Formats: sequence, C-alpha cells, structure tokens
Amino acid sequence: MIISILSYLDRAAALYSDRTIYTDGNDEISFAQLRAAAASIGTVTASAEKEERPVAVLTGRHVYTPACYLGIAMAGCFYAPMDPGVPDSRLRQILDVADPDTLIADLEHADKARELGFAGNLIIMEEALKTAPDEKVLAERRASITETTPLYILFTSGSTGKPKGVLTSHQAVICYLDGLQEVIGLDDTDILGNQAPLDYIAAIRDMYLPLMTGAKTVMLHPNEFAMPQNLIGSLHDSGVTTLCWSATGLEIPARLGVFDDAGDMPALPPLRRVVFSGSVISNPLLRKWQEAFPDTVFINQYGPTEATGSCTYYVIDHTVQDDEIIPIGKPYRHYLIDLITEDGRCAEAGQTGEICVRGPALALGYYDAPEQTAKSFVTSPVHSHWREPMYKTGDLGRIGDDGELYFLGRKDRQFKHLGHRIEPEEIEQKAALLDGVEECVCTYNTARKAICLFYKGSATPKEISLFLRAELPSFMAPRKLTAMDELPRLPNGKLDRKKLEELTQGR
Repeated sequence: MIISILSYLDRAAALYSDRTIYTDGNDEISFAQLRAAAASIGTVTASAEKEERPVAVLTGRHVYTPACYLGIAMAGCFYAPMDPGVPDSRLRQILDVADPDTLIADLEHADKARELGFAGNLIIMEEALKTAPDEKVLAERRASITETTPLYILFTSGSTGKPKGVLTSHQAVICYLDGLQEVIGLDDTDILGNQAPLDYIAAIRDMYLPLMTGAKTVMLHPNEFAMPQNLIGSLHDSGVTTLCWSATGLEIPARLGVFDDAGDMPALPPLRRVVFSGSVISNPLLRKWQEAFPDTVFINQYGPTEATGSCTYYVIDHTVQDDEIIPIGKPYRHYLIDLITEDGRCAEAGQTGEICVRGPALALGYYDAPEQTAKSFVTSPVHSHWREPMYKTGDLGRIGDDGELYFLGRKDRQFKHLGHRIEPEEIEQKAALLDGVEECVCTYNTARKAICLFYKGSATPKEISLFLRAELPSFMAPRKLTAMDELPRLPNGKLDRKKLEELTQGR
C-alpha cells in the first residue's frame, strides 16, 4: 500500500536511476541524484527538528528545491515553501503563521532569512547536500509517517489580512495525482514544462507526477513569458509534451501575438496535452492555442488549494467559440462534488448551489487556525448517519442540461442592486463577447448604488454600454465604465479584484 509520496520517490529512483527528472536551464538532476539529495537534506533536518513540525524553505527556482521538500518529508516533517521573490512583508507573515523552528535556505538567500527576523535553526542547503545520508535515522522517521501525515503548508490569501496556511497530507496529494494521471496518461516519454512558482499549488503536478510516471520536468524561466517567441522556442527545444499551467500563463503568449503571424511563428513544441486552471480563460485566446496545436488535447480544470490542486476537469473536444461557457466538468477520481443551497440542501437539477468538495483529497485544514478551519471544513449534509468532512469553496455552480458542472462565480461577489441579486460574472461574460474587450472586471459601488466595469481593450465605454443594454436587463447595465491599459494583477498572475474593489469604493 502506498502511504507517502516517498514511496514513489524510492520506486522512481530505482526504475529511472540515471534519467533526468528536473532541469532548470543551469542544472539538471537525475532520479537517483534526487533521492540521494533528499536523503542528505532529510538527515540534517532530522538532527535539527522533531517529527511533524513545519520546516520553512527559502530557496530559488532550481532543481534542488524539490529535493529540499522531499528531504523534509523524509525527516517526518512538512515543508512551508517561501518564494524569495515576493515582498518581505508577505514572507514575514508566512513565518509568523507557520512559526517554524527550522528553515532551509540556499546560499543565495541565507542572509535574507536572517533579515526576515528568523532566529531559529538555519540549514544551508549547499552544506546539507554534502552530508552523508543516515539511512537508519531516516528509516526511523519513515516508520512514523502515515497517510494523513502532513506533507506541506501552502499559503493563500486570507480575509483577515494574513495568509492562510493550507495543511495537506501525503494521502491528499497522492489521490489528486492519481486522479489526474488517470485522465492525462503521462508516461516516461513525456516532458512537462513547469510554469508555476515552486511554492504554488500548481507546481505539485510538475514536481511529483514524474515520480509516478518517469516523466521529466523542465523549469521555465519566468522572464520568457514576456518574450513569447523565446517561450515557445524553449518549449520546442526542450521537447515539452505537456503543459499544466494557469489560465493566465496560457493567455499571456497568445495575447502578445505569438500565434498571430504564421510566417513568423517559431517552431512549435510536440504538445500532447495542455491542462489549465486557476481562473476562467479567455475563449478567443484559448482558440489561438487550439488553432496552433490542432492535435493537442486541452483540459479545463477547477479546484481550490484546499482540495489539493484541482477536483474537476473537462476535456474540450471542439474549437471553442466566443459565446460559449466552458464547463468545469466532472470530478476526478477520489473527489465528490455537491452543490449546496443556502438552506443547506443539495441543489436540484438546474439549480444554483455552492460548490462543495468531499473525499480523501481534501486538505487537513488551515494551520493553527481552528476557527477558520471550522468555518470552511464542515460536516457534509449529504449523510445523516455518519460524519464526513466537506470543504465549502465559496464558489457557485450548477449542473447544465449536458450533465456537466458549470462555474458561476464567487458566492461572496454577489451584490444586490435595485432589489435584484446580481452575479458580476454574468456581466463580465457578456462584456467579453464584444470585439474590443480583451478582459474586464465588474464591481459595485455600494454608496452610490452603481454597477462599474473596468476593462482593457479598444472598445469605447459608449460601445460597451450600448452592447450590454442590448444583451442584459436594464438593471444589470454598468453605469460607470473605465478603460485601463492593464488591469491590476496579483503576483501569481490572477486579476487583483481587491484593488479594483478599492478603486470602486473610493469613487
């Protein structure tokens, strides 16, 4: 029985010993070298830290960062990754929430760890890698690991102003990857192109699917996303067959025109599958990818960090049109999805409800935050005779006539205007159908009782207003339209809706 991700590491190191598992443009590491590096890191970590304790990791985007993560797991601990590129204030908040006694940093970021105020055990990665593994100690630590032992804490934004640490077990990660692998079918000839930061939920696919399948992961340089010709060229030169990216990551090169001029298009990589998630993708931009890669399978995913990645998927079997809404589909194996109404009932066919997730791939909860955990991880109302945990996503959905699940937006973005309950996503989806609107965000000024729309594109406010008044009921038509050169974004590339809300309320 597979209990931990470490079993996959051991198996892969034996099966694919000398084959490369990760490359970052500067270095590469084989499966056997990864296992050895993790054992060295684990040995040093075990000497510094007790079992089932968080260990912070402040390292760069390189092949040894996953070795640090796996080494911490070998020591029976769980890792709390920190991206050195985010603001120091955010890193201090992460340290405050995780409260680790031990932190692993590479030489490049060791001084930064102390500057952040960390006063505990500081392990220098390069020095730890020189340590001979103590397999006896590691075996003792391994014996205490169960399926529900935490593997990591990943941090998401919190409504209190402090990040929430989502604590996730080995079992949850294995279940998600097993469900994903059943759909995409990677093998040892595949090469993944890693886009996500290594402290981000999407990166677990790129780091750990190779352990299950023998595939290889190429860590792409973030700067290449600003130079789409170089990006596509790198994917081609590396022989990338699989992308598991954020929707934003796909949109950027398409928006910058990499597929627009067939005569100037770089040599294309041999893509077999493209899996995307994180936000609603622009249909026209997705279509550019589909037209450039007509034989590639495109898969839309949905799911929060609290569900260990993505819990539903939809295989897109046609070229998308501007006016269609792409479903988020059906649950992966190991997941169950319920739509729960405001009065706590399961939604009937065609009825809107909050998307709630059950199954063994759920996170354990929020680290050191019992009240937040109790609010979001509740007892499922589906069964009355036993307790089953259920995560409330805060997202709204409904089952369409085609039997697929559709995402309808955030429950907490609803507003009431002129007596009507309005979903801003409906206005955004309609506005996006107009030529000249590349992307947009709808907000509501509560003081002035006015619907607002921020957008990027060549259309004029008058053109958008006339279009929406023809497409929507009059009470849903935005009163204030604002063109922007670029909509504000968060460090992970998602739209910064909070910033736009602040701009709205400040008017």
